[in-house]
Amino acid sequence: MEQVLLLNITYEPLRIINWKKAITLLLLDKVEVLEEYGREIHSISFTIRLPSVIRLLRLVRKPKTPVKFSRQNIYARDKYRCQYCGSRLPCEELTYDHIIPKYRGGKTKWANIVTCCIKCNRKKGGRTPKEAHMKLIRKPSCPKWLPAVKITVGYREVPRTWRDYLYWNVELIE
Repeated sequence: MEQVLLLNITYEPLRIINWKKAITLLLLDKVEVLEEYGREIHSISFTIRLPSVIRLLRLVRKPKTPVKFSRQNIYARDKYRCQYCGSRLPCEELTYDHIIPKYRGGKTKWANIVTCCIKCNRKKGGRTPKEAHMKLIRKPSCPKWLPAVKITVGYREVPRTWRDYLYWNVELIE
């Protein structure tokens, strides 16, 4: 069955929920339906069109949680660019690099990891960028993304009814 985009009262995307949860929220008068799919849900006493986008009627404050440290989030933070040569590459052609090598006490954390192409990673080896005569394009740090951006990751076929409610800076893959 269909997935439903849940928006905050401010029209900010919160998450994707299943249609059953959406119907439950609707029947409890906690949401309003903004967009619908063409399909209908039937019960003994009523028929309702399947919601596609719903909006909460009360504000939900999102907790300020740090962005999860992961390979994909490192690539996204660095915009899929090698931080030494600036080449923009697909994930399969990228790796990540410890600025200060692990064997020299470098930690695996946001401030010490950058996206790197394989060629530059080999060139740098187990040295610091200064020792390898390489310069970083920008200093790495922990990103401060809005959690809403995360919900579109992995969705190749975003329903048309959702497009007006997603951020324009999010790249939709078609």
